[in-house]
Amino acid sequence: MSKLPSLKNLSYLLALHQEQNFNRAAAECNVSQSTLSSGIQNLEEQLDCQLIERDHKSFLFTALGEEIVEKARDIISASEELLHYAQGQGNIMEGPLRLGIIPTIAPFVIGELSKNLQNKFPKLLLQLSEDTTQNLLHRLRNGELDILLLALPMDIQGNQKWVLGRDPFKLVVHKELAETIGEPVDYDKLPDRSIFLLEKEHCMTGHAVAACQLTDSIKMNPFTATSLHSLVQMADARLGATFIPQMAIDQGILENTDLVSLKPTGQEASRDIGLVYRPTTSRRQTFRKIAEEVARLLPVNTLN
Repeated sequence: MSKLPSLKNLSYLLALHQEQNFNRAAAECNVSQSTLSSGIQNLEEQLDCQLIERDHKSFLFTALGEEIVEKARDIISASEELLHYAQGQGNIMEGPLRLGIIPTIAPFVIGELSKNLQNKFPKLLLQLSEDTTQNLLHRLRNGELDILLLALPMDIQGNQKWVLGRDPFKLVVHKELAETIGEPVDYDKLPDRSIFLLEKEHCMTGHAVAACQLTDSIKMNPFTATSLHSLVQMADARLGATFIPQMAIDQGILENTDLVSLKPTGQEASRDIGLVYRPTTSRRQTFRKIAEEVARLLPVNTLN
């Protein structure tokens, strides 16, 4: 039987692909540059193929090298899952679990979710990361995260998902402005440039605009916020209106303001909340239990 590639050399390859620089990749792996370079050369010899085209100043991954990188990610992820499973002595709810959550969901579920998981599964080591959708998907692909809690619909780049529930949108306005526009909302009665939205990096902007059938761009203010709390402050200052998901309202984001929530135009003005994971994972049973816990915290639970 031929000798199998070492996980160490595969991890060197992944680090180099991630960093695109030998020095930085070596630092990431806590080895010398010569050790990392030698490990990748040994990997090429074992696989009997060229993974990297080199010259004196630069390098380029070959087409086959790119394919090997993808397979190496799966191997490293599966090996980590095997280690965690063994450390938990086969208990699916023990050991580390790396969960990524977008900022328009995280503040409204992580407290209750963390408490519930700690009470039910005290040996589960939950590690949370909050970031934008694209950054989280990139980290999932690279094996840095195990599962993601995202707003859908969204291109999840070939991963698998469970849709956990719906989160309705509400149009939030100052109570004085609410008296003039009615419910469901007539956007024509809103002043031009009076609707505040999040930065485009936040997928909630696209979801809210589409779900609430806001088609007149002149109604949108050019200012963009980085958080839902900033949007609430703008609306409370009587500068305009904004869209806020029901889960944030349920968690008290409008408390101590003069804001009211109205049903926006759109019969199904909501976003879906889903749990996303790699199709190669062996931890579906673990993720399913996490999905059940998250679904209980959503305004509308649709998990089958």
